[in-house]
Formats: sequence, structure tokens, C-alpha cells
Amino acid sequence: MKMSSGKAKHLIVISYDAFSEDNWEKASTLPNLSRLIKNGVFSTKLKSVYPTLTYVVHTTMMTGVYPDKHGIIHNNPLQPFVGEEDQAWFWFRKDIRVPTVYEALKKHRMKSAAILWPVTGKASIRYNMPEIKAIGRENQALKILKNGNPFYCAGLERKYGKIRKGIEQPYLDDFTVMCGTDTILSKKPELLMIHFIDLDDAKHHYGTDSTEIDQVLLRMDGRIGKMMDAVAAAGISEETVFMVLGDHGQKNVRYKVRLNQLLKEDGLIYEENGSMHWRAYLQSTGGSAYLHVKENDDEAKQRALGILQKAAGEETLGIEKIYTGEELERFHAFPVSGCMLEAKLGYSFDDRIVGPLVTDLKKENKTYATHGYSPEKPEYNCCFVVSGNGIRKGYQLGEIHMVDIAPTIASILGVDFGPCDGKVLEDAFLNIRE
Repeated sequence: MKMSSGKAKHLIVISYDAFSEDNWEKASTLPNLSRLIKNGVFSTKLKSVYPTLTYVVHTTMMTGVYPDKHGIIHNNPLQPFVGEEDQAWFWFRKDIRVPTVYEALKKHRMKSAAILWPVTGKASIRYNMPEIKAIGRENQALKILKNGNPFYCAGLERKYGKIRKGIEQPYLDDFTVMCGTDTILSKKPELLMIHFIDLDDAKHHYGTDSTEIDQVLLRMDGRIGKMMDAVAAAGISEETVFMVLGDHGQKNVRYKVRLNQLLKEDGLIYEENGSMHWRAYLQSTGGSAYLHVKENDDEAKQRALGILQKAAGEETLGIEKIYTGEELERFHAFPVSGCMLEAKLGYSFDDRIVGPLVTDLKKENKTYATHGYSPEKPEYNCCFVVSGNGIRKGYQLGEIHMVDIAPTIASILGVDFGPCDGKVLEDAFLNIRE
């Protein structure tokens, strides 16, 4: 691997979780993001990967390959019958099957930093505070220290830990931005990756079109401004490029559907000796679901497919499409058992085997939105901005792909990276004649 001529000495990648094209009209007029747009290139047609889940997408951002290659297929490894709050996640770098762009930088003795970036537990990142959560009787602080850079994490916790109130927003992102500005000023890493979650949380709780969303967009613009101010205070503005991007959109949900109950009725999910067992099981992503089948149990697979095909014919069960074989290959989705379900707009899937088969959230006066749908859902693209010296000014890119992010990061910093599924976004860069 060799160095090539880079565009900047420093790159700050801001993952603006759930920042999608429906937010662009408002967000793009706010002072700090609009400044980046004016001095850079942008797209509202950044196509995500299937399924559109945070950990799946962030792994693609760092590897430049689709989920069928990098192996992070969901936020969570399969854990049937375990409640959502108690599930482990794909927290660790070891679960990624391919090289990452921050490892390419390390080979050139370039410093990377990551703050609450997904799937970075025990990663070879110089300054690393991974996104990781205590479950059961684990201690949150110890878990972060054990899986990140302990001195770095302890220092930030000591300075800014009082700001945080668990994972409650806006306090979590307020803590994150303080860690980010401190890192810029004290470490000046060549690559900083920082993950903000406020918008994603608000959409899940209040829906995609609530007044709360406008408040989050204002807060997020303020956080972007703090990062820009830190770069100026560090004296590295001329050498720094900013990249701001969303990982997925969200869609409002009225009906939650628990299709595992149909598998249970057929005996494919069953109780034995006081515990639950399965031969076929649907692992929901929200907007889609993987069918898992026990190894070499072809009879269970055929029975499950028959049940799901029948269910797809029932309007109220919310199945838009059953994807198999070549269709999954087209999406570059991880094949699992070779079957995925896509939910209709207004519907989402739920793993649980208790409660009604279909819940009407409107009747319960609940608002909810989620993601995990196909990246081809309408008005579901992500937003992307890259800005700084060496970048074209006020230029709009067309459709781009999440696999293009890693090679573009490498190109900006002058590191060769590959092979991968994406390409460098050359249209973003100033040519000498421009």
C-alpha cells in the first residue's frame, strides 16, 4: 500500500444518524451546514445498503463493501427470545470480515480517532471511545475502558462525563461533541469519526414529521458549528476537510406485525422443557426481516416459506415483498437462509412472540418511526456533504453510494485503499484547471 497525493491533512467524518433527504430543505438553510455546503459538494441521493440499519451501514462506510462481504448483517447477532434491551450488538471490530480504512491509515502511522462510532470495540484506532453498552450486570464505564483506548476514554469521561445522562438526548450528543472538540484541539488526528444519534432517537420516538425534528436539526447544526470552531481554534482550518453524512432514513409506522407468531402456530417455534426453541425464526430489522433456519433443516425452510407466502397475500400483515436468491444478490444483502421480507410503508416487523399479531399504534395514540427498509424505498436516500480546500464549491453530486465513502476518505487523506465495491467520488474534487 502506498501514499498518493491527498487533498487534506485532516478529515472529520460526522455521522449524522438518520439524516435523510426529507431533512435537507430545513437543515441546508441553517448557518453551519449551509457554510459547509457553500464551500463544498453535496448530494441528497446517497444510497444506503440493505438492510438500512446503523451498524450495517457504518461498517460499509469504513470498508467500502456491501454487507454480503463485510458480514455485519444487523445491529445485533441473532439472539432468539432475548428482549431488545438485553441483546448484545455487533460491537467489536473482530466481527468485520474485511479491512477498514482506519487500518490503512495506521499502516502509514497516521492517527485516527473515533467517538461512539459503531463496530469499533477493540479496533486499532489510536484514540477510540467505541459505541458499546453494558448489559446485565456489566459496568458501562469499565466496558468502554476495556474495549477502547483507556487513557483517552478516562480523560474525556473525567472532563465531560457530568454532561451525560445515560443515553438520554440531547445530553448524549452534547457529551459527544465536547469529546470531539477536545480531541481536535488536543490530538489533531488525521481522521476523526464521530457519531451523533439525536436525530435518529427523535424520529423513532416522535415520527419523521414532528416539531421535535426541527429542534434536533437546530441542535445538530450547533454541534457541527462547535466542531468547525474547534478546527479553527486548533489552527488547522486550511488543512481540514469536513464530511457530514446520514446512514439511513426513517419511515413512520402505524402497524407493528409479529410474524414469528405464525411460525409458532405451525410448530416451527415451540416450547420444550420450560424453554423456547426454534427451527425457523424471523429476525426483524424493523422495515425488513431475515428468515433464519436451523442448519440442514430443509423441511422447516419449506414450511416457513409456505407460511410467509400465504401471509404475503394478506393485506393486514404488511409484507410488500419476499426477496430470495438473485434479488438478494442484487441488493448485496447477506444471504442468511436466502430469504428476506420487506415491509410495506406504514408497517414494521417485530420479533416478539407475545402480544397481538398486529398492533395498530394509532389506536394506542403512539407515534413511531423506524428504518431497516430497502434502500430503494421512495424518499429514503441519505444526505452527504464534503467541504474544504481541494473540494469543489457549491456543487451538487447525483446519486452516490455508501460503498463510495471509504475509498473517498482514503483519497482525501492520500492513502490507497482497496479493493472494494465503491469508487472515489472524483467529481467532488477540484481539478487543477478549475
